Amino acid sequence: MRAAPTILHLDMDAFFAAAEQAAKPSLRGKPVVVGGLGPRGVVATASYEARRFGVHSAMPMGQARRLAPNAAYLVPRFAFYRSISEQVMELLGRLSPLVEPLSLDEAFVDLEAGGLADDSASARAVGERLRAGILATTGLTGSVGLAGSKMIAKIASEEAKPDGLVLIEPGTERELLGPRSVRILPGVGPATGEHLRRAGMTTVSDLAEAGEDELVRLLGRAHGASLHRMAQGYDDRPVVAERDAKSVSVEDTFDVDLHDRVRIRTEVERLAERCVARLRASGHSGRTIVLKVRRYDFSTLTRSETLRGPTDDPGVVREAAGRLLEAVDTTGGVRLLGVGVSGLADYTQEDLFAQAESAQAEEERAAAAVAAVVAGESGGGGAAGGGVAGAGAVPDESASDAPGAGAGAVERRWAPGHDVRHAVHGAGWVQGSGVGRVTVRFEEPWSAPGRVRTFSVDDPELEPSEPLPLVRGECRAGA
Repeated sequence: MRAAPTILHLDMDAFFAAAEQAAKPSLRGKPVVVGGLGPRGVVATASYEARRFGVHSAMPMGQARRLAPNAAYLVPRFAFYRSISEQVMELLGRLSPLVEPLSLDEAFVDLEAGGLADDSASARAVGERLRAGILATTGLTGSVGLAGSKMIAKIASEEAKPDGLVLIEPGTERELLGPRSVRILPGVGPATGEHLRRAGMTTVSDLAEAGEDELVRLLGRAHGASLHRMAQGYDDRPVVAERDAKSVSVEDTFDVDLHDRVRIRTEVERLAERCVARLRASGHSGRTIVLKVRRYDFSTLTRSETLRGPTDDPGVVREAAGRLLEAVDTTGGVRLLGVGVSGLADYTQEDLFAQAESAQAEEERAAAAVAAVVAGESGGGGAAGGGVAGAGAVPDESASDAPGAGAGAVERRWAPGHDVRHAVHGAGWVQGSGVGRVTVRFEEPWSAPGRVRTFSVDDPELEPSEPLPLVRGECRAGA
């Protein structure tokens, strides 16, 4: 615990939804919901306007649509959000060498380590400058909490929302926490909260008064002792600059259960490619390939294979995931698939045998494709190949970073909210699509709300586009 509030917690306000509103003038001040739009999709982020209707993150998308039927529902653009996050993290890095990112929109900063603050006045000044810098750089707002510990700083930033700053003076922690629900403490989720409620403890002061022995009896040594300390306002966890990744993974939930074995295999291979792309972007390789399969009855199976050495070769990961799939019974149907890599390393010790096996498999597939064409069987296979790349899937991240990504040769797919550019009308975003048509609203982050036009989905003058920067001064050449 510190004598000065020099631990800062930043939490961007409704980050995904706010970024979409900033990029789309016609959505500002209106309810916006970002998430998977299929029947099994969930809400990733809801704007404050949508939250007034009761919509919140992790809510099933169907329920959100019933609560706010007139909201704008958009597919996430994670590459866009990551680019904004990098700008924000760069600003944080200027404050201190100790920055601990928790997610794209949230981080702790040790101001004392940066030498910028040693008392309440200097800490508050740094927090206000940070908020102003984020607004000037990204056009978005963030809420800042300042305190003598990470736990209290996070509570302070929550109280500051939206677009505010709250500083909690060291020494006032117990008074602040006492009347609050036990759920405010880290590590107290619904199950633990209910367990404590049945024991007669609903507020933080109840935990402090119960004593450490009683909490240890109820929750076990580690959890009980930790919770007792936090209930008294103690939290000596340091800000950690490097949080080592333990695994990299991607997964998709499908609108309709998959039954076709070929389609399932194709989806696994697609997920493996995405997983390796993310693995390489993080600068890692890995030894263990993991396959996750959630079946029609919600039972979840996990299978893994450990290689001879770490790899970031897409062929190796793809083939390993395929081998794991062969050991899984998918007869009743599959609702979710995932591929991950664990046992991460910062170097690659290639498994030459596995690579050779992968290359041989590629050659065999190519030979089979040629044989199918010669036999006149390519029509059916081609149709299947065109329809499997993302059809019916709710992307968890990069699957839909560009409209039309993974679309078949017959018809491009346009995800709601994604960027496009028309040869005549300029930059815009997809408002909706269906029945062979796509509706686009043409506007830019710095323009007035734009006009809406409808085109054929295969209009040659309409193309996917990179997102425009939210602040005009940062436009790229030619953008």
